[in-house]
Amino acid sequence: MNARCFWSLRGGPPVWKRQAVGSLRLANEPPLCRRLQSNGAAQLGKHPGLSSSFWTTGRTLLFSAFVGSLAYAYGIADAGSTATELLETKKSIKPRYGTVNDLEKAIAELRQALGEDAVSTDEEDLKSHGFSEWSSSNSDRLPVAVAYPKSTAEVSQIAKVCNKYRMPMTPYSGGSSLEGNFSCPHGGLSIDFVFMDQIVAFHEDDMDVVVQPGIQWMVLNEKIKSSGLFFPVDPGPSAKIGGMVGTCCSGTGAVRYGTMKDWVISLTVVLADGTTIKTKRRPRKSAAGYNLTSLFVGSEGTLGIVTEITLKLAVIPQKTTVAVVTFPTIRDAASAAAQVMRAGVPVGAMEIMDDVQMRLVNQAGQTGKTWEEVPTLFFKFSGTEAGVEDNLSIVKSITKAHKSGEFEFAKDEASAHALWSARKEALWSTLAFRKEGQEVWSTDVAVPLSRLPDIIEISKKEMDELGLFAGILGHIGDGNFHESILYDKTDPKEREAVSHCVHNMVDRALEMDGTCTGEHGIGIGKKESLMKELGGDTIDVMRSIKRALDPYFLMNPSKIFEAVREDSPRDPMMAVPSTNLERPENLRFNRT
Repeated sequence: MNARCFWSLRGGPPVWKRQAVGSLRLANEPPLCRRLQSNGAAQLGKHPGLSSSFWTTGRTLLFSAFVGSLAYAYGIADAGSTATELLETKKSIKPRYGTVNDLEKAIAELRQALGEDAVSTDEEDLKSHGFSEWSSSNSDRLPVAVAYPKSTAEVSQIAKVCNKYRMPMTPYSGGSSLEGNFSCPHGGLSIDFVFMDQIVAFHEDDMDVVVQPGIQWMVLNEKIKSSGLFFPVDPGPSAKIGGMVGTCCSGTGAVRYGTMKDWVISLTVVLADGTTIKTKRRPRKSAAGYNLTSLFVGSEGTLGIVTEITLKLAVIPQKTTVAVVTFPTIRDAASAAAQVMRAGVPVGAMEIMDDVQMRLVNQAGQTGKTWEEVPTLFFKFSGTEAGVEDNLSIVKSITKAHKSGEFEFAKDEASAHALWSARKEALWSTLAFRKEGQEVWSTDVAVPLSRLPDIIEISKKEMDELGLFAGILGHIGDGNFHESILYDKTDPKEREAVSHCVHNMVDRALEMDGTCTGEHGIGIGKKESLMKELGGDTIDVMRSIKRALDPYFLMNPSKIFEAVREDSPRDPMMAVPSTNLERPENLRFNRT
């Protein structure tokens, strides 16, 4: 007899009722089961050698418990195998995107909904939104179209159409990311926020501001400076708030003010199906529900499209000044920086540049000053007049103990600007030094403060052995630094040597319990490094979150991780430098 007929397992556990003196029955026993039991007992009563008195209350209970156990065991085994099958199925499914015909329909529908000018398929637009001269990694595909929304409602419309036609979506703001974060490896739609660049609301008394993703952080600060407030996260000057949220970026001020995650109060986000959510309200402190704001910050547009950002603001310090100090070796400079942090000096910024970077700044000639071409630390001090003077004195004493050279500090705002100019011109100086056929490979890592001198010294030695222009600079106050290497893109051996050097630095950071990226994000360039850093199980948790919010993997797909787990890294040197790719030509509709 089928065990499931005795008790309905879906009906819950057995509930016994006393029916008459000396007998019990199940209150939730199905009628069919009662009939089968009754007939079965009658037949057993007629069997030779068995009488109806054989089925006493105790024997009935024992038999019922035995059959119930069998049914329970069968149900658990069946459910377990089904759950496993479902999990394995999810793991093995690769996303399928729309055909060329689907994408053409999507573009036509978007133009009808947003206007003809709101969706571009111009060749130059596609190139500029799918290929980056800045990035160390690029895809060999371009988007099939670029959309230019003007509101959250229009972004929601875009998402609904893309969801309908299975069209990948990639958000685009400043276009200055370095790990292929806005590349379009599956084609699809690039969503440019150039027309969503406004301050939505400024709450001066609450010290917060609501902005759209297309506003540049420097423009924001210029617009609100009369209030005595500012937004302190300061990456490259072309960076926009949307991209800053996506990569959880930072900048020179991170040592004092933290990174992007520390300044975002709440977000308005459009999900893959067009649903619009708000992660929090405006108070600076909230313990209400899951911290969805932090979930989206740093997700690189893979979970949703951010359309409004509420940011905390800080008070502009009473006084800010700059100091520059030189060192005989890169280890001396790094050791001094670590000691400054250990001493608890509240520096506003602490940046390092090696001898190569200082030489490039001199050759570029944009600062109006000739610098010593040796490892150099740049400091910013901010606060009250007395506090700044005290901090200057302490740092001067610490650097002197680490064999520093001249300690030069600014006496006014003009000299402060002049001293800081070398740090701000570092990247532009490197780019300006490129010869025809050369490119810059720039990437970052971060390590615990105590390991800074070790990793910088070893990395510097390995870069010098390349025989190329290769320099170190970075935000040494929070353990984050960058390698920038000039190399010939037409020379495969040179490119391979640079790739090996960069990946050695990343692996070395991981061995020191550091991270493969302090502020650039993962994009397509560091997925293998992320696997090494966190492991497949941790990334599976991220993948499960993405699948819950974006079941068709439409949101910036193939960034951070792939839809399907790959347990064995294919090649630790997987980042494809942009200089190994020519600008793709005549790509419009790509079959998926």
